[in-house]
Amino acid sequence: MQQPPPFFRDAGAGPGVVCLHSNASSSSQWRGLMERLSPNFRVLAPDSYGAGKSPAWPNQRPLRLHDEVDLLEPVFALAGEPFVLVGHSYGAAAALVAALARPQRISALVLYEPTVFALLDAESPPPNQAEGIRAAVHQAGAALDAGNPARAAEVFIDFWMGTGAWARMPEARQGPIAAQIVNVRDWAGALFGQTTPLQVYAGLPMPVLYMTGKDSPASSLGVARLLTRTLPHVEWVEFDGLGHMGPITHPERVNDCIARFLETRFLPRG
Repeated sequence: MQQPPPFFRDAGAGPGVVCLHSNASSSSQWRGLMERLSPNFRVLAPDSYGAGKSPAWPNQRPLRLHDEVDLLEPVFALAGEPFVLVGHSYGAAAALVAALARPQRISALVLYEPTVFALLDAESPPPNQAEGIRAAVHQAGAALDAGNPARAAEVFIDFWMGTGAWARMPEARQGPIAAQIVNVRDWAGALFGQTTPLQVYAGLPMPVLYMTGKDSPASSLGVARLLTRTLPHVEWVEFDGLGHMGPITHPERVNDCIARFLETRFLPRG
């Protein structure tokens, strides 16, 4: 049986921009960016497997990032060629995989802390900078095994956003996250299972905007340390006062940076 297509949002007209969301989120996180870019770009934002309105991962074998990329092929086709890929966290990791597989189709990459944790394990065996997220996934998985998805979501969100972030979150936002947290082991398996050697990323030909938050965990900053010195055409922007979830907690600052990067490169100067 053919796999159902992903759900996606679509706005604007012009050069294509595809936006990939983080774990425990959905395409809705990009609504502000879509509004900002849509006067000059066609912006598409899909839901990944098990997120928002997209189907769950249907197979028994482990999910891999290339599976997420394959799911999004109908959205890539609508974006035209070449198109820009924007990604945050897990979505940024998937964007890198898409760019490696389709470099001629991608005109630029915009990445906020891609979480390709396998790069840290390849650099040095555990324990390493990935220990924080490894522990969080283990604790969240144990909470799921105990039948407590809310506790699993709390562990995951507090790791990325700081202690107490889950408790401060409105209940309307907690519900969808707790529903998605059942995928936490699949997410981790995909990110730790992406075994592309670091030097392969040095072959990516397109310009890259790589954004990080100064207050982010060591796990994602460790990946940034490796990739920003390897990607050949990278512009690195570090945000004071932001963490890993900057595109969600401070969308205006992040979206302004993305818009400037894209408008400078892809809009005619008048």
